Amino acid sequence: MMRIAKYLKPYLPLLAAAVVLLFIQAYANLSLPDYMSHIVNVGIQQGGIADAVPEALRESQMDSLTLFMSEDDARRVLADYQLVQPGDSQSNRYLSEYPALRKEPVYVRRAINTAEIAAINPIMGKAWLVVAAIEQARNNPAMAEAMGLPGAGAAAGAGASDPFAQLKTLPAERLSRIASAVDRKFASMGPKMINQAATQPVKAEYAALGVNIAKLQTGYMLRTGAIMLLLTLIAAVTAVSTGFLSARIAAGLARDLRAAVFRTVEGFGAGEFDKFSTASLITRSTNDIMQIQMVAVMLVTMAFYAPIIGVGGIIRAVDKSASMWWIIALAVATLMVAVLTVYKVAVPKFKLIQRLLDRLNLVSREALSGMMVIRAFNMQPHEEERFDGANRDLTSTMLFVNRVVVGMMPFMFLIMNGLSVLIIWVGAAQVSRSTMQVGDMIAFMQYAIQIVFAFLMLSMMFIMLPRAAVSAGRVADVLETEPLIKDPSSPESFAPGYDGTVEFRNVSFRYPGAEEDVLHDISFTAGPGQTTAIIGPTGAGKSTLVMLIPRFYDVTGGEIYVGGKDVRAVNQHDLRDRMGYVPQKAALFTGTIASNLRYADEQASDKEVESAASISQASEFIATLPGGMKATISQGGVNVSGGQKQRLSIARALVKKPPIYIFDDSFSALDFKTDANLRRALKEQTASSMVLIVTQRVSTIKNAEQIIVLDEGRIVGRGTHRELMDACSTYREIATSQLTTEELA
Repeated sequence: MMRIAKYLKPYLPLLAAAVVLLFIQAYANLSLPDYMSHIVNVGIQQGGIADAVPEALRESQMDSLTLFMSEDDARRVLADYQLVQPGDSQSNRYLSEYPALRKEPVYVRRAINTAEIAAINPIMGKAWLVVAAIEQARNNPAMAEAMGLPGAGAAAGAGASDPFAQLKTLPAERLSRIASAVDRKFASMGPKMINQAATQPVKAEYAALGVNIAKLQTGYMLRTGAIMLLLTLIAAVTAVSTGFLSARIAAGLARDLRAAVFRTVEGFGAGEFDKFSTASLITRSTNDIMQIQMVAVMLVTMAFYAPIIGVGGIIRAVDKSASMWWIIALAVATLMVAVLTVYKVAVPKFKLIQRLLDRLNLVSREALSGMMVIRAFNMQPHEEERFDGANRDLTSTMLFVNRVVVGMMPFMFLIMNGLSVLIIWVGAAQVSRSTMQVGDMIAFMQYAIQIVFAFLMLSMMFIMLPRAAVSAGRVADVLETEPLIKDPSSPESFAPGYDGTVEFRNVSFRYPGAEEDVLHDISFTAGPGQTTAIIGPTGAGKSTLVMLIPRFYDVTGGEIYVGGKDVRAVNQHDLRDRMGYVPQKAALFTGTIASNLRYADEQASDKEVESAASISQASEFIATLPGGMKATISQGGVNVSGGQKQRLSIARALVKKPPIYIFDDSFSALDFKTDANLRRALKEQTASSMVLIVTQRVSTIKNAEQIIVLDEGRIVGRGTHRELMDACSTYREIATSQLTTEELA
């Protein structure tokens, strides 16, 4: 993947925005279990009272609480409240909230921040528990005696006097012992449980003040629910936004990779096409890039999100209950063992899948392109068996991989359900011991599931990444292929008086990886205004020789000069811009006849296009087609005959009007009459150009000014038709096998 990472550079701003949104989404999702625990703990169990610092309390109750605080703590608590007397100027604004203010003074909490509330919360919480315990001991003589309250024993009971009035008369040391006795009772409770227990006497105090407890609880539930709804909305919006950005990044990356592959392939020479098959290049441009695109989406939405949610979930879960961390560790360890097993089994198959896709594309392409031959030889059953074999191999491998990966889903649910049961089992015991709140247990369970999902997302990435890495490597192999044919660093330019002279000087050539040359010491000159023909038996190297002129291959020895310049010293574009090349296999493109002819020169006028079609003897059949020049050409030119394709290819080269024409066996599909007419018209059109013709027909080149005879990659004859008939046995054998004695004369 790192080999194609540079193509992500244009999308780094989008990627950064997506990561920011992922943090926001993670924060919202991680906050939801916390607020759910607040609803259970505070809203349901505590009646909507969040802490032990009430918004108001009676003066008598404050006096009782401060008895069990240090002087500094009492001073700090009293500083956070203001005393409102019945009937004073401030009482009217509080009467509706606290009706008890009509009869007795009330302390009202000042506008203090949350940090101050958190600081005095444990101070007041313990004081509330002490006061509540003393209140409870008023009707329990044994408890009063255990706490060392004044008047314990006979004095305690239903008719006992107010203990707080007696406590105020006791020395500080005695009060400290009473508070210590209560502390021992609640020693096993943590700060959260003390706070939860303290909310009950706070609730009773609110009732004494005349506060609507039901409204207080409902208000808290609605406020918390509204916050949860807002967080859910934020999480949904950020998830959609992240999905949009990730899709945009992935689609843009895939588009850029396809464009880069196409540009790279356009620069390939014939040697590179020998290295990469057409079927493989199609697979790399489609399926491989699609795999990269899919993983790019997952990288943004999962690979970045999973660590955030995982780490955040662990931190928050441990904050809820540090003693149950081992449950999450056990679940994650079990999941990782399963993932590693799947990784070891499935990943080796991914490379095989891509090779099998190449094979399936190859078989399909061969069958579709050779359908006429298959039908002619009644080989449909054989081709069906070939395709079925390649298809079955791919199907069985993909089924194996998918079954292994799909097996992860039920195993994941088994882990999550087992995790939930274990958390409830252990958490229930802690709730019964008052070391954990029910809401915290529920939140811990939700965090644990989020953590498992995060690790599952990472594990799926570890499974998907290898396949994408294989695809990325295959695409990178194409992108990083250095063309064998390169432009010079300081290219030369053709002279203004450039002509179409082509000169071979001791040229030798061998294909990449071959053990011996296919062309040996080739030397000749083809000048403008004349036709140079190359003829020879099959496999003599004729087509290879002409492919060296436009640098489809580079010579391995010697030099080729065009217009006095070594072809390796000029730009390929400038070189090929001066040539009209008609390949051995005519190639037409989807479009119209006119668009195919203008492929050589987009600015060519209608008159020039029609003239080229007339010279190539294509006008007659074009006139019979619906639409004429606007007649449609199907993919590959399958709706025209072989001879018509050749004539259109020749017309395309004529539209260009270059100084050099190269016809690589371009007249083979023409009948003798059309061949003769075309050559006659072509002679007039190309009178000032160099024409190089590769052919197997002697009749096509009888009148050529120069004929080169090749045999086994060597020149075995050079001259005119008459000269070669006298001096070259190879040419004479070819000629006599095709023409009669009268025709040879």
